[in-house]
Amino acid sequence: MGTLSIHFTAEDVGRTRLARRPDPLWEIVCSLHRLQTRRGYATYENWHRQVRQDLGRHNMSGLLRGKLLPISPLGRYFPDFLTPGDITALDQGIDAVQNTDAARVKEEIRMIPDPSGANVWLDDLASGRTGAMHELGDGLRRYFEVAVAPYWTEISGVVADDRALRGTLMLDHGAGHLLDDLGPRCEWNAPVLSIHGYPMDRDMYLDGRGLLLVPSYFCWQDPIALANPELPPMLVYPAHRQRPAPAVGAPDGGRRLGPLIGTTRLAVLRAVADAATTGEISRRVGISPATASHHATVLREAGLITSRRHANLVLHQVTAIGRALLDGSS
Repeated sequence: MGTLSIHFTAEDVGRTRLARRPDPLWEIVCSLHRLQTRRGYATYENWHRQVRQDLGRHNMSGLLRGKLLPISPLGRYFPDFLTPGDITALDQGIDAVQNTDAARVKEEIRMIPDPSGANVWLDDLASGRTGAMHELGDGLRRYFEVAVAPYWTEISGVVADDRALRGTLMLDHGAGHLLDDLGPRCEWNAPVLSIHGYPMDRDMYLDGRGLLLVPSYFCWQDPIALANPELPPMLVYPAHRQRPAPAVGAPDGGRRLGPLIGTTRLAVLRAVADAATTGEISRRVGISPATASHHATVLREAGLITSRRHANLVLHQVTAIGRALLDGSS
């Protein structure tokens, strides 16, 4: 195991940004990696159990073993063209994959270490057979519909939570804080972001291009970078998973704080424990955006949260007093 060292200039830090939404191609690849290992199993246990049943019910075992797993092996390398850039829609991503230059496809397929032992389909892809590329696109789409799409609301929620948290850090402390806490083995020591435990030692120089950070639901523990240094730099990292708030009326200390501020308002306070927008409060607590805004206003006037507007987004965050109340009620 080695270390990936990403070298920033001051210009790179200013140009580093967060992906707007989950990337469906990265979620496909990272979820395929989850199927190939027991590492992180507990985090995705419910998904593992359900998706294996669903894949079997749709007769997709052959597609997985013969095509999708060989082209996205868990380990040192998988082809960069599977994750073609800043993608937010499945069809957009599959079109980009299928339109990859044939010479690049050949080069990247040949770089797969021991590709499942003379896999004929991978050879067809490398040779530029049009039908094989169509099979890849169809296979990615079928897999997404069965293994990823049913969980897209949860995936989107986790990614939105991560964006809200990092956006708040950036507004409060500067752009460099986007690079904090990208994984348990990551270390930001300006001007270098070090990712320890990477499959190999590698230096990545941004040279003024900035870095696209892509929060991912299925990326577990260790961030992933594209292998080709000539491609636009991106780093996929595990999205921060917030602790679920206890249900309103749950048998905990909320029985003490709830009567004081109201059970719904307590749920709103818990919902912003790690920062949230008004829309995210609405989704987490199960109330309308107008009601969420009203409760946020009351909590803000009581000094329990702060609210900050950035463009058309309002981010809410618990104050020290609000945090003390929550800690005392747990």
